Amino acid sequence: MAEVKASLFCGVVAALLCSTALAFVEDLDETFKDTRVNDIWLVDFYAPWCGYCKKLEPIWFDVGAELKSSGSPVRVGKMDATAYSGMASEFGVRGYPTIKLLKGDLAFSYKGPRTKDDIVEFANRVAGPAVRALPSKQMFEHMMKRHDVLFVYVGADSPLKEKYNDVASELIVYTYFFSASEEALPESVSLSELPTVVVFKDGGHFTYDEYEDGSLSSWVNKERFQGYLQIDGFTLYELGETGKLVAIAVIHEKDPTEQSDRLKTLMQRVAKEYREHFNRDFQFGHMDGNDYINSLIMGEVAVPSVIILNTSNEQYFLPSEPIETMEQLVQFISGVLNGSAQAYGGDGFIQRIKRVAFDAKSTIMSVFRSSPLLGCFLFGLPLGVISLMCYGICTAESDDGSEDMDALKREGLTDEEEEEEEEERQRAAELEGPAEEEEDVGEKAPEEKKTD
Repeated sequence: MAEVKASLFCGVVAALLCSTALAFVEDLDETFKDTRVNDIWLVDFYAPWCGYCKKLEPIWFDVGAELKSSGSPVRVGKMDATAYSGMASEFGVRGYPTIKLLKGDLAFSYKGPRTKDDIVEFANRVAGPAVRALPSKQMFEHMMKRHDVLFVYVGADSPLKEKYNDVASELIVYTYFFSASEEALPESVSLSELPTVVVFKDGGHFTYDEYEDGSLSSWVNKERFQGYLQIDGFTLYELGETGKLVAIAVIHEKDPTEQSDRLKTLMQRVAKEYREHFNRDFQFGHMDGNDYINSLIMGEVAVPSVIILNTSNEQYFLPSEPIETMEQLVQFISGVLNGSAQAYGGDGFIQRIKRVAFDAKSTIMSVFRSSPLLGCFLFGLPLGVISLMCYGICTAESDDGSEDMDALKREGLTDEEEEEEEEERQRAAELEGPAEEEEDVGEKAPEEKKTD
């Protein structure tokens, strides 16, 4: 009896918790378009049949609960984009799930990892002001500890500040933007001129130069990552938006070797010591294992090794010999930069055909590895049906073909040739008739003899 009560109590608690979580996420319908204007909304556009949407659902309830409990002004909702496809199209929904923060007339798309902490951080960042003030050194130091990369406008009102505010409104989906007076900066930071935009990262600070760096938006987009990163598939996708080439040390991080550690150290040194030479064009980092790289280049990359990827056109570069020293690595990167290094891959027509074939092969192999019986059913049955259809078509064509040949022969004869052919058939029949009668007589003669 006690066990029954305990199980009932647990069930009631779970139901209450579930209903509480559901209360933090609102189901949206066609009225949302008219009622959303006065609030900030974080919306998940989903499809009921989408597996990724189902995987996101419990995380989405946690996001709603977290934002509600922290006092955030952001309201969390979800909308069936298949039921309200017109409204989803107005918000630019092209796939599922799509996460957007709606703030007034603006819609900000979330492109980060689908984890509770990352989504909550995105919502709080975008919901607030595009540029946040740092009024004191204590606040500045606090922000430096919280963020690996920090963009700060320093100085009074100016045309540069207007540009900075515009860039912040555009790129707030990726990073934070701050403003401060020169007095709020650490004493170790000295700036040659004001106003200016500074990025603090990698243990130092670097200022924006309009003549060397081009547009402020492009500079911020390239500088929003640390100089050296641990790279995975998602990070590589984000790096593609910077326009930089990505230099990667492919290593076994979980099972490190001396050569792996050496390549990783060399890449870190180049990123730091050769920043002035390569930072505008290259992003440096390492990747654990070669599975993802192999799928990108449709080949096999040794581990450990070095590869440089151009994500804009799917080209890649490999060193002609194993990298052992700092000089070899710098020479290889310089060769890629000046165009002397050989490029592989690309996005041409032949490469696209190879990509389709490679993806099809990878899908089939993954199905067979995970479930051989399912693979046989999915691919063996259709192949068997197609084979039977081909066999039937081929045999039908052969029979019809012989009849068609006879018809063509007859059509090609003149009237006199047809009469001659008919007479020949009659003569042949007459000759065959007596021969058959003689055979019958020959067969009956012995029996007649016996009766006699």
